[in-house]
Amino acid sequence: MTGGLFDHEAATRPPGPDPGAPLAARMRPRTLDEVVGQAALVGSGGPLRAAIEGDRLSSVILWGPPGTGKTSLAHVVAATTSAAFHELSAVTAGVKHVRRIVEEARARRSAAGRRTVLFVDEIHRFNKSQQDALLPGVEDGAVVLIGATTENPSFEVNAPLLSRSLLYRLEPLADDDIRALVERALTDERGLPGVEVDADAVGGLVAAADGDARVALTGLEAAAGIADGAVTVAAVRAALAQPHLRYDKAADQHYDQVSAFIKSMRGSDPDAALYWLVRMLESGEDPRFLARRMVILAGEDVGLADPAALQVAVAAFHALEFVGLPEARYALAEAALYLALAPKSNSVAAALGRAADAVAELGNAPVPAHLRDASYKGARRLGHGVGYRYPHDDPTGWVDQRYLPDGVERGELYRPSPHGREPGLGRRPADA
Repeated sequence: MTGGLFDHEAATRPPGPDPGAPLAARMRPRTLDEVVGQAALVGSGGPLRAAIEGDRLSSVILWGPPGTGKTSLAHVVAATTSAAFHELSAVTAGVKHVRRIVEEARARRSAAGRRTVLFVDEIHRFNKSQQDALLPGVEDGAVVLIGATTENPSFEVNAPLLSRSLLYRLEPLADDDIRALVERALTDERGLPGVEVDADAVGGLVAAADGDARVALTGLEAAAGIADGAVTVAAVRAALAQPHLRYDKAADQHYDQVSAFIKSMRGSDPDAALYWLVRMLESGEDPRFLARRMVILAGEDVGLADPAALQVAVAAFHALEFVGLPEARYALAEAALYLALAPKSNSVAAALGRAADAVAELGNAPVPAHLRDASYKGARRLGHGVGYRYPHDDPTGWVDQRYLPDGVERGELYRPSPHGREPGLGRRPADA
């Protein structure tokens, strides 16, 4: 009765790997057990694994960097679900196409009681009209959405659509995960069985990938194509010199330049900081990596000598997410110069180390009775909250009372530096 309406369903499922397809496509996992990485989501007991295996997946947004498995997970769903499966590219699908799929999904559910899973790759490229067309189907459950995006969904996905979906963050793959994928590609019949790759070449691929499985597998395939015999480091270098791949990250100079960038900011040399920043950007370095390093340095090396430094670094990171390159170079340069010019203090990093030592030494030190929760009935009879002095009741806004557990004294952990604004922070009447 419904065969005519849904005749095209089989064509919407991802076909088996084409022998002529790129290696990264051929090596996509076919089952959850073949998925490498993302153990928190798809490992034993992971929420996404449980939903897929139970065929009870609800709408989800998969957010993560390229090559972390977003599309692969959608294809695993396609291979295992009893629901109808559609795949759309946000670049090519129009509003009419989206509405037609939603209408068909409702008809399918009404006629056969069958769900429809819709995978939208690069959902951040869906404009408001496209997302609005999809929302009613997600809202009434006719469509189970799997949206994949490399961009922050909070900025790129409409709030009503996002609120009706679970958000899962995919992390860059660990080096061991990348190495496992490369080794699988060299033994699996879908990959490059029989190709020999020396250990150093594998290490170069792993380093170049920087958590991106697609970069590693594409680099492996390219290196195998130009190698004369076994794939060597030289072949990997030549393959990764192609514009669409990144090799600088595999070389020692990558780490040397990052070190120089950080040490220039720490050493308060704005010219050097700007030079290394621009040099790495021109070499194709991931700007998010550089932005993350500046956020870390703001807390570790500037700290409370200039608390605004962290705000500047975080703002530069957000600006990069909002506008991308090349325009975000201004924000990155501003942050690098600000950090280089700011007064320096490592008191936060030092205090963290001393606090970690104190926690390890004291173990489960009891909370002082006067600081314990006294909000529930009977707490006061246990002594909870007794003797606590409310600082706002004092004209100075500060009272001298103990907040630490026994075994550690005030001033043992945080020791302010004499630099920048830090000496004036947190001055109490007793310090005057």
